[in-house]
Amino acid sequence: MATMNFNTANQTYRQIMGNGLIYTVPRFQRDYSWTEAEWDDLWNDILTITDGDAHAGHYMGFLVFQSRDSKNFDVIDGQQRLTTMSVLILAVLGHLNKLIEQNSDANNNQIRQEQLRNSFIGYLDPVTLIARTKLTLNRNNDTLYQHYMVPLEPLPKRNLKAPEHLMRKAYDWFYERLSKLVNVEEQKGVFLAKLVEQVADKLFFTVITVADELNAYKVFETLNARGVKLSSTDLLKNYLFSIVHTQAADERELNILDDKWEHLVGKLGSESFPDFLRTHWNSKNRFVRHAELFKRIREKVNNRQEVFDLVRNMERDADVYAALPSPEDSLWTPEQRKYVAELKLFGVRQLYPLLLAAYHKLQAVDFCTLLKVCSVITFRWNIIGSLSRSDQERIYTGVAEKITAGSLSNIREIVTELRSLYVKDEIFKSAFAEKEIKTTQTRNKRIVRYILAEIEKHLSGADYYFDSDTFNIEHILPENPADEWAEISDKEHEQLVYRLGNMTLLKTSENRDIGNKPFFKKKETYAQSEFATTKKIAEENSEWNAERLAARQRWMANQATSIWRINQLS
Repeated sequence: MATMNFNTANQTYRQIMGNGLIYTVPRFQRDYSWTEAEWDDLWNDILTITDGDAHAGHYMGFLVFQSRDSKNFDVIDGQQRLTTMSVLILAVLGHLNKLIEQNSDANNNQIRQEQLRNSFIGYLDPVTLIARTKLTLNRNNDTLYQHYMVPLEPLPKRNLKAPEHLMRKAYDWFYERLSKLVNVEEQKGVFLAKLVEQVADKLFFTVITVADELNAYKVFETLNARGVKLSSTDLLKNYLFSIVHTQAADERELNILDDKWEHLVGKLGSESFPDFLRTHWNSKNRFVRHAELFKRIREKVNNRQEVFDLVRNMERDADVYAALPSPEDSLWTPEQRKYVAELKLFGVRQLYPLLLAAYHKLQAVDFCTLLKVCSVITFRWNIIGSLSRSDQERIYTGVAEKITAGSLSNIREIVTELRSLYVKDEIFKSAFAEKEIKTTQTRNKRIVRYILAEIEKHLSGADYYFDSDTFNIEHILPENPADEWAEISDKEHEQLVYRLGNMTLLKTSENRDIGNKPFFKKKETYAQSEFATTKKIAEENSEWNAERLAARQRWMANQATSIWRINQLS
């Protein structure tokens, strides 16, 4: 962050809108989208600061502006808040206008209206009555704002675009809320002016001003990494659309691009879109982290054709990306669904660039093989080995780039290229034999059920769905042991209870019945179990202690090495 060209400061709304500063929402920035939920939050904030401590303020979050001078600013993030604040003040001016028309303290209210307009909205040309505003909105919002709302003309209700309807409704909503406050005031104009003054001085923002799009994107990524969600998606959209707008005057072309973009974001969700974009990019190019993604795109996408190629390729990948965490998606064949479900269970997304690249190159049967290979690799590397995910990501991306370039053309070549990610048998077996997975977490519990169900299938041939309600995980040494387990010390219990060797499958009703009984009682139930792995415990163990648990887990490790195995890589 030290090398970035940006400034940051906490500023009140008055400071932001003062000193002749001009703000423009870029033409293709996101449309106005706030609804009653957000209006109500803002209104409650206003009531709090106007009714409470005279010195109390209210924090409104981040605003990100781009500017190469000290007067004109593009609104990169924060247009929803700035637009709504402007609509609120226009509703106040509407009330003052009504008082003037009613000849209620008309001269003073005329002065108040002009002063508030000049301070927070802009001014009307005295000859043409055309607005010269401090805020210019995007192409879908600005006409209603400039031609009707700023001059306080009656707002149309027909032939409006969806975001214009929202802006009109926002004005009506705030006008109605103000009416309820104003009606009980004797000096209505004074009250309205005072309310705006309080809001202007008590609402404050963290304002970040950057010199160009690249610095803005770095700000987005840094803040997003710290939990402050800003819209890097909108910034990228502005950059791409500005290229097309500069190089072509064809409005139809821009509208087509706009439709494609909105369809993409709608399909993936605005929060998921940056991750999708990086995954898509990494499936075709050299590995890049989020912080450098925008820079790489600016280097490679510089003309209309490259913009449309990027968007068309993203459209091609969007359905696959959206389906990767959804085993029941119609995109998958019945054979593929099993492995997609396993990858979802494992919660590893580093392989997504590889899968995006391979999906369009391989036949369905070969892609199914790749899914299986990825599932086995993930199980060995991530679930049992707990090895570095960052190393994985670079390797998967490198293989994806080769697939896209055509240097890897068939499933055998692709699988061979993944060899470095395949944990060797002896290392895997050793890690499995010592593995502990705490089933106090829901995801871990599902993973243990999956492991136990796969070992059961390997031993008996019976195929149990790991999320079935018919069986549970049985902890042989109970999680909460009774007095009969007194020979196991507290320290031993802590070390043993969540080892894989201490867990097996049992029907839900049987699991409930045996509870935390001593082992010799549990054995009676195990001996009658429908699960071969559970019956084996009763057959081979007269007691249950650290040695017997370790022996069982070594046996399980041997089975696992055969189950989660890719012969080509072994």
